[in-house]
Amino acid sequence: MSNLGQKSKETSARALSLFATRAQHALGLPGEVNIYVTSSREMQDLNRRYRRKNKPTDVLSFPSKAPGIAGDIAISLELAAANAADIGHSLAREVKVLILHGLLHLAGYDHETGSGEMLARETAMRQELKLPVGLIERTHAAAAEAAALARKPKSSPKRAAARSATAPKKVVSSKSKAGAATKSAPVTAHKRGGRRA
Repeated sequence: MSNLGQKSKETSARALSLFATRAQHALGLPGEVNIYVTSSREMQDLNRRYRRKNKPTDVLSFPSKAPGIAGDIAISLELAAANAADIGHSLAREVKVLILHGLLHLAGYDHETGSGEMLARETAMRQELKLPVGLIERTHAAAAEAAALARKPKSSPKRAAARSATAPKKVVSSKSKAGAATKSAPVTAHKRGGRRA
């Protein structure tokens, strides 16, 4: 692991390497796994080069066919930090979520073409490893929320203005806001291979 930037006990290369080894063994994934923690700019370059998508991404997996090597995982520390802040957990926890997701792709799981096997496996492993909500669950939650909003009938501007003028104002405490921030995070679809993990 390299380019970790922030150094703390929890986000040290050693702590994350120990976690990755533990997760890899729990998954039963044989072979060497290399994890590269880098910038969003470099992740955008990798995403453009290997997936033809010119935008940064949080995690990419590169399975290997070489004997004794499971593959490589690349992680954007900047996007991990932004996701962690949005969700309300530590950077180390978010990097661990990304490592687990990448390992699942290296093991052959694919949530875009599978029938929910990767979601089930990620959920079970996440609970076993005591991690917060996983990437696939976030994506499903965000998609369900967007679909619900799309199904809501639109009210006319006059009716909405009248309603807002007469409706009592709701006061939200800072505790409520903090709790609301942990409900979802903007996450896009994840792919396997030399593509998004």
